[in-house]
Amino acid sequence: MKFFLDTANVQEVNDLLDTGWVDGITTNPTLIAASGRRISEVIQELCALVDGPVSAEVTAVDYETMVKEGRYLAQIAPNVVVKVPLTFEGLKACYALTQEDIMVNVTLCFSSGQALLAAKSGATFVSPFVGRLDDVGHDGMGLIQEICEIYTQHPDIDTLVLAASIRHPLHVIQAAQRGADIATIPPKVLHQLLKHPLTDKGVETFSKDWQKTGQSIL
Repeated sequence: MKFFLDTANVQEVNDLLDTGWVDGITTNPTLIAASGRRISEVIQELCALVDGPVSAEVTAVDYETMVKEGRYLAQIAPNVVVKVPLTFEGLKACYALTQEDIMVNVTLCFSSGQALLAAKSGATFVSPFVGRLDDVGHDGMGLIQEICEIYTQHPDIDTLVLAASIRHPLHVIQAAQRGADIATIPPKVLHQLLKHPLTDKGVETFSKDWQKTGQSIL
């Protein structure tokens, strides 16, 4: 499974580039607003840092303006993926943009029916929001499994399932178990995925024992 970093903070991306964990990046209007910078500048910098897809989201809600914004965002760099909401207007925009060979990430997916429509509209990625579903008492990971099962049954569907709204490390593990192609993960959760107290304890023990030998490997 690929990992996309869910951030618009360039420094957070830089800090993780040498790990091999970052296959792409997703942003949204909230993350861009938090950066305090112009979207074109942020996306351009992020696209220069990673070879993989970088999602940049439109802010319009009508079809014509979505398409215009999508075209503008797509010309920033060849690895830009235009994000559109899973609405009627958004799916129309998705279809129009994909006809121009622009990659599209259809976001705010909350049902398998919506995911089917996104695939029919040519989406490169569909983003089911597992955390937000969990928040309202629904089974976010159940949706990931449903979509993956449906897509697998139909070889003509090449839309990738991108598990979004990841809240904690277990979400990442569960998304991988259910067959998601990608998880988009906040940097904080990615670091939490790494940490385990027994690992830290083991390193501490080995280090103390090695120091007692008085040896040096180099």
